[in-house]
Amino acid sequence: MGKGSALAILGCILMTSCQVNYSFTGADTPPDARTVTIDPFENRATLAPPNSAQVFTERLRDLISAQTPLNIAQQDGDLEYAGTITGYDVQPVAIQANETAAMNRLTITVGVVYINNKEPNKNGQFSVSRFADYDSSQDLVSVEDALLQTISDQLAQDIFDRTLGNW
Repeated sequence: MGKGSALAILGCILMTSCQVNYSFTGADTPPDARTVTIDPFENRATLAPPNSAQVFTERLRDLISAQTPLNIAQQDGDLEYAGTITGYDVQPVAIQANETAAMNRLTITVGVVYINNKEPNKNGQFSVSRFADYDSSQDLVSVEDALLQTISDQLAQDIFDRTLGNW
């Protein structure tokens, strides 16, 4: 066998033994993972509206469905998410000269439990927080739904980045 044939065989072996995974969404899912379970998050924050946990859970499910090839499973997914809304706070910001707040800030904090049944070394528990400001002349009730949607999207993206974003 000549040098050319030996190099061709070696090249074929190298090409079949190396695997490169490309993802246009940035998701770093285990190659053999097919399902994800996202348990309904619980609401333990005293000031949070009753639908806040449901809104957040749906936003997380939508993001993971859109950004990964994983199918949502009711239980025993290859990847699993669970957690709790632990904080829902409104604080004044941008205090003016007359000691009144020009803006208020809604901050939502979520505790997350992530289980990767394919790569257990990536399991973890962590907390994420996000906020949005609104004009203090507005009543929280009138802007709360929009703020909840915005903050839930940001929190879901943070959780995605931390668990599947390979950051």
